[in-house]
Amino acid sequence: MRYAMIMAGGSGTRLWPMSRRKKPKQLLPFIGGRSLLEIAAARLDGLVPPENRLICTGEAYRAAIRESLPQFSDEQILGEPQGRDTVNAVGFTAAVLAKRDPKAVFAVLTADHLIEPQDEFARCVDLGFRLADADPSRFVTFSIKPTFPATGYGYVERGDAIAGFAGAFKSKRFVEKPDAATAKSYLEAGTFNWNSGMFVFSAAMFMEAMQWWLPENHAGLVKIAEAWDGAGRIAKRQAALNEMYPTLKKISVDYAVMEPASKDSRLSVCTVPMAVSWTDVGSWITYGDTLKADGDQNRANCRTTNIGSSNVLAVSDDPNHTITALDCCDLIIVHTKDATLVCPRTSAERIKDVAGKVDVSLQ
Repeated sequence: MRYAMIMAGGSGTRLWPMSRRKKPKQLLPFIGGRSLLEIAAARLDGLVPPENRLICTGEAYRAAIRESLPQFSDEQILGEPQGRDTVNAVGFTAAVLAKRDPKAVFAVLTADHLIEPQDEFARCVDLGFRLADADPSRFVTFSIKPTFPATGYGYVERGDAIAGFAGAFKSKRFVEKPDAATAKSYLEAGTFNWNSGMFVFSAAMFMEAMQWWLPENHAGLVKIAEAWDGAGRIAKRQAALNEMYPTLKKISVDYAVMEPASKDSRLSVCTVPMAVSWTDVGSWITYGDTLKADGDQNRANCRTTNIGSSNVLAVSDDPNHTITALDCCDLIIVHTKDATLVCPRTSAERIKDVAGKVDVSLQ
């Protein structure tokens, strides 16, 4: 049976001061009045039955998610007591699903991307499901045509087309975060795509791969899954999570599973290129790309007055608040009711450092 899990555990520190510990970026209603998590959940319509949709997130965000997305019951929210990187979020899901349904195939989706058009996304995810349904040893990644030599993304090298599955390819290599020179060579080669961070796996096969390469993590996740159902499950779940989750090795699914899988004959890593507009809303710069620019490349989600200013991003949690920029160039201005950020656009990546240094009440 088909399932889907949305990873929604990020803290979003590069979107401070709007993103906070109690309300991280995936829950901010700053994309046309909707949150990134709401948008991600809506993408599943027509692909996966509502009851087979899961969200893996920090346990601390459970109440906020239930309020924002009431269609997700407590049973559909996998709450991590602490973040242990993506391989454990995926493994947590795989362990629970494999115990309930040995034939479960699940999509791993993200809560911080904007993806259009929907019909192309749906076509590709359906193709990914069909690949894994036909052969559980296939680990499917969805890839995006690169537009610049990014060093912060993983890359997938396309191999031969897969017979009977138009638009799907074998993967020759899976390389995580190459250096600048290597990324440039990948762009020039034309056979490499960015890894989108979205996958389709057989739950049972993913757990088997974890047993090969992360046996201690596998054992901990199995113990958690054993406590998941049955009488007294709520207390048993929490006890198992509190005992085992903090002991799990912290590592990404890309490094821990996808890279070794691409070299292992027991598995077949496949890629489905998505012809979509794909925006990773991970910083104020990329958020600004979702807003319409004026003739001087100024962008805003609130009232603004720009005089002699260019390339200024103005953001407020109050759409009626007015931000005025006079003779400013290349600035980010973010206003909230209790904190304001002003910095050059070139310092966007350093905003994550600010979040940990301000007063605790503002973190």
